[in-house]
Amino acid sequence: MIEVRAQLKRQHFELDVDLHLDQRVTAIYGPSGAGKSTLLSIIAGIITPDHGRIVIGEECLFDRVEHINLPIHKRRIGLVFQDGRLFPHLTVEQNLSYALKYQTQQNHQVAFKEIVDLLEVSELLKQRPHQLSGGEKQRVALGRALLSAPRLLMLDEPLASLDERLKDQILPYLKKVADEINIPMIYVSHSSEEILQMTNHIVKVQSGKVKTSFLIE
Repeated sequence: MIEVRAQLKRQHFELDVDLHLDQRVTAIYGPSGAGKSTLLSIIAGIITPDHGRIVIGEECLFDRVEHINLPIHKRRIGLVFQDGRLFPHLTVEQNLSYALKYQTQQNHQVAFKEIVDLLEVSELLKQRPHQLSGGEKQRVALGRALLSAPRLLMLDEPLASLDERLKDQILPYLKKVADEINIPMIYVSHSSEEILQMTNHIVKVQSGKVKTSFLIE
């Protein structure tokens, strides 16, 4: 169970959401500027809301009243952005291995080889990010997020910067992760077509508020 209550007021934008997510994959859907990325940044700890409470499983990550605000590295949330954000000076293998420092005996979930095989990046390990295609970069970014032992995986428009050919290439890998890795996932997109290939649980966000939350049978 993921509980997110958050209020944030800025000069030209206001976010006010109350979410209770119990599906393994949830899609956050809405137009550009609706507040989708802001919501993910709040959950991850990148942005601190004015008021609210965030709970994942049995642990409270943020509670304004109780003065709880876990730092980003203690929240154990894997976040994949649309541009990958790989370390340019490291090889693919080093980018992936960097995430292993967040694994412990208690939170170990997936092995390095398991992720390399799942995402089919074994032939890319010695290359650097500038040598990769957009789709390859996203696979590596996804692998790095999974190897950080996250309790929650969040993908913020991971296909937005790719052309249709690359989108068709990367979607099967995202679906494999959703089907084979037992980690709750929040998938953000403004493409309903893309979302329907990932999940049937959709939360629609518009103008900083949750408009609807529904399951498609």
